[in-house]
Amino acid sequence: MAIGTLEDLGGRWRLRFTRELAHPQEKVWRAITEPEHMRAWFPQHVSGEWVVGGPLTFSSPDGLVPEFDGEVLAYQPQSLVEFRWGTDVIRLELAARPDGCTLTLLDTFGEVGKAARDAAGWHECLDRLADDLDKGELSFQPGQRWAEVHPRYVEAFGPEGAAIGPPPGY
Repeated sequence: MAIGTLEDLGGRWRLRFTRELAHPQEKVWRAITEPEHMRAWFPQHVSGEWVVGGPLTFSSPDGLVPEFDGEVLAYQPQSLVEFRWGTDVIRLELAARPDGCTLTLLDTFGEVGKAARDAAGWHECLDRLADDLDKGELSFQPGQRWAEVHPRYVEAFGPEGAAIGPPPGY
């Protein structure tokens, strides 16, 4: 199981994940941009339009996390969507391949201490996305994948990248 990487951008940090998906680019695009499909894998419900400069609102399905705002930073249908998600910037890129497409998720943020925690979270989210695309259902319980991969991210990123612990409930 490949894990994401952590990049030092000189004052900011970026998590990078690449997944080879055996689905057409158009299908994956819908899964990463349409709210009814995003519910299967993205941690919050997203409200707003995918237009550059457009405001977004993120709300927690369970109501445990207060609603917060974001903004669409880049949007190129079928290939790129980038948005501010609270203080992070999330970038999703798609590239077609003969047997599917490649999805790259980038999360740029300022506090390195949350790297392992957030990397394990995105890892689970991307596994949820793959399950939804492949089978239409999860092959693991919510939080299970996070718990399985978090120690690998702690080891890979070291104490500095793992200073902020797991979110409540994990």
